[in-house]
Amino acid sequence: MRAKITYFITAAVLVVYFVLVGSRGLLLIGQGTWLTVALGTSVLILPVIGVWFLWKNTRFVTRANRLAAELEAEGGLPVDELERDEYGRILRDSADAVFARRKAETEDAPGDWRSWFRLAVAYHDARDTPRARKAMQRAIALYDKKPVRV
Repeated sequence: MRAKITYFITAAVLVVYFVLVGSRGLLLIGQGTWLTVALGTSVLILPVIGVWFLWKNTRFVTRANRLAAELEAEGGLPVDELERDEYGRILRDSADAVFARRKAETEDAPGDWRSWFRLAVAYHDARDTPRARKAMQRAIALYDKKPVRV
């Protein structure tokens, strides 16, 4: 719940920022000189990119949460079996062992979104965020029955 609140606060702050930057860009364009129009146009590009990025991430998180809810209802969410140090951080050897099992499970069932979801969690636990995101994207695509790029 805390992560959701933080996400919504951050998204709200970004939206306010995009509105402020966008209004400055429109004011610059309204000046009418070639320099202010060029600057205003370039300033408007930032909020457009930001809104697109925020939209893509919100969509990704929403879909991943939908998969997590379905897996939880099925009783298939991965169990936290990772060993931790005295500060609560995941031990690397423990994460690697769980990752090896999840990878083998995914290789045995490459068309199952559930195994890709669990692999994404294992990647995340191993602190490999880019691969975790790719695995989760693949799980989402398989769940939505969309073509998956290899």
